[in-house]
Amino acid sequence: MADHPGVGRAPADTPGSPRLTLRLDERLTRLGVTGRFARDCLLAAGVTVATFALLTMFLRFAAPIDGLTVDPARARVLAAAACVQALALCLRRVRPRLCLGLVVGLQVVITAAVPSEATVRGVATLVVAYTVGTLFPARTALLLAGAAAVAEASGAVAVTAGVAPDILVAALGHLASGALSYLGATFVGSYVATHRRYLELVRERADDAIRAHREKVRAAIGAERARMARELHDVAAHHLSGMVVQAAAVERLIDRDPAAAKAGVAWIRGQGKETLDNLRLVVGVLRGRSVDRDGGDAAGHDEDNNAPVPGLVSLDDLVRTARDLGTSVEFVGEGPPREVSPIADVALYRMVQECLSNARQHAPGAPVRVELRFLPREVALGVSNEPATRAPEPAARTSGGVGLVGMRERAQLIGARFAAGPTPTGGWSVTVTVPTGRDDAPAGSAATATKGEDPA
Repeated sequence: MADHPGVGRAPADTPGSPRLTLRLDERLTRLGVTGRFARDCLLAAGVTVATFALLTMFLRFAAPIDGLTVDPARARVLAAAACVQALALCLRRVRPRLCLGLVVGLQVVITAAVPSEATVRGVATLVVAYTVGTLFPARTALLLAGAAAVAEASGAVAVTAGVAPDILVAALGHLASGALSYLGATFVGSYVATHRRYLELVRERADDAIRAHREKVRAAIGAERARMARELHDVAAHHLSGMVVQAAAVERLIDRDPAAAKAGVAWIRGQGKETLDNLRLVVGVLRGRSVDRDGGDAAGHDEDNNAPVPGLVSLDDLVRTARDLGTSVEFVGEGPPREVSPIADVALYRMVQECLSNARQHAPGAPVRVELRFLPREVALGVSNEPATRAPEPAARTSGGVGLVGMRERAQLIGARFAAGPTPTGGWSVTVTVPTGRDDAPAGSAATATKGEDPA
């Protein structure tokens, strides 16, 4: 007989087992009794001893009191059949159908061995019926239990046909007794199995919820790390690249024009202080509080207690700083300025800052054009530069290209279309288009449209 595919779990692996059962499983494991068959053999041995003791008490004390007489030959057959029936429980989970068949057959032998006035039912019938209920689906388990009850009643009627005075009454009695035993124990086993599966499902859902929460935490940590990387890269790369360019110029002017070299050193010192202040602002943002230029809490911070960050309104200052570093920058604005979302305002500013820094590092001396267009229902930003007129600094040639990744992430964050690549003339171009949805919002955060060329 084929085993049911659901068979295959030791009691220690069963979800929802009582605490006492779990402790028993742990002790059995320490004693080396592991696996389904070994533990079922231990159970069968215990049931066999209990069955033999109960039969002995029944034959020596209970039967004589009720006036029942069992001859020694029948008593030996009864004891042997009951003990073998109990030993058959070692197969209850490895071969449940075979175990059920053996128990039913031996129960017929037990019925034939006892007087017709008495009924003896082995404990193994209840155990095997309970096991069938836990291992098989409810419908299959009840069908097997019903078939076992009918088979037992049929066998009992066959072996007692010449002894029982009324065959019909005897058949109904055996059928009722078998149905009560097999179906009742099977129903209990099916209920216990259903309860265990429910507890397992609850545990799995709890584990899924924990995993989902951990994934959210990891995603949040990753997003915060990316934000920190973008902010630190944008601030440090912009200012430090300008300081590198100015330091190279000072190095060439030290002997030829000491006064200009001193002015350049003063500019580098001022730029270094501004870089430090900006990094302090970034640290304040990451810590969730505002920091002013002197290191204290800044006034006028937003309701989330974050440090103020620049936006499109500060593009003029950004372009002016780039021109002071010797980069020819043309800033073109088109359309009436209007407000964009705060996160898009900051993102566009950072992208222009990154583009100017990249142009200064990778295309020194090349003119740069910044275009900010307020079009119907969208804002378009474009930054392009011509090919370099002189060789870039060694530090620029070893750059890892983190800035382009940061710009792309910022564009994805605000839902903008982003494109970057070389131009037909050999330069580089970056375009960002942010959908705004409205073109009549009041101005306030956008930069004033200007058009100018570096006077130098």
